Amino acid sequence: MKLFAPFLVALQFLTRVPVPLSGVASRETIGRSLLYYPLVGLVLGIVLTLLNDWLAGAPSLLRAVIVLTAWIALTGALHLDGLADSADAWVGGIGDRRRTLAIMKDPYCGPAAVVTLIAVLLLKAAALDAIRIDEWLALAAVPMLARASIPLLFLTTPYVRQGGIGTALSTQLRRVPTITVLVGTAAVTVYALEATGVWMLAICAATLIGLRAMMRHRIGGITGDTAGASIEIGETALLVFLALRQG
Repeated sequence: MKLFAPFLVALQFLTRVPVPLSGVASRETIGRSLLYYPLVGLVLGIVLTLLNDWLAGAPSLLRAVIVLTAWIALTGALHLDGLADSADAWVGGIGDRRRTLAIMKDPYCGPAAVVTLIAVLLLKAAALDAIRIDEWLALAAVPMLARASIPLLFLTTPYVRQGGIGTALSTQLRRVPTITVLVGTAAVTVYALEATGVWMLAICAATLIGLRAMMRHRIGGITGDTAGASIEIGETALLVFLALRQG
């Protein structure tokens, strides 16, 4: 069980799947769990594609909404919460670092959060409605690639809050294993999806570069909320790409 502990920690944190963990995970185990974020994303993607395929005979919009609802339920809306907090903070922070960080800790949702959540969920539902059933492999890669952005963010960007799981992730992360996992994830994507995989990697990279620049400019680095927001925005960008290429 100890051998699989980092994966189980990642699965416990990123999903609502019951995980048999004995005791509190060490800081080292929490740090190593980042290496398994792409794998957890792939597992999530496979579950969603199986559901999508099972609903193949249903009206496409209904199928899309059910898949999206399952997606939210499996992740416990964790990343949506980060997106909402980040949206409120970016609008209400008025360019001030301290104010932005303070608003992120506020548990209440403001208008910016609500509008952002509605827009992202509508885009995801519309994209899932447009993506063909036989695009299951690309759909499975979406959660994987979006979660692969988190190890890269932690590897290249300062974590600006003290304490909590984010500090353990940032301080315990090791460069060589992280790069190995990221290169492996990219290689598998290109091997499985060929040109589509290359485009998906390019979209992930462009999205992450833009978001990282915004984070660095506004708050000097990342927080758990902005990391969650990057997953949601990355997934949305990839789904919209897959939907547009159907046309």
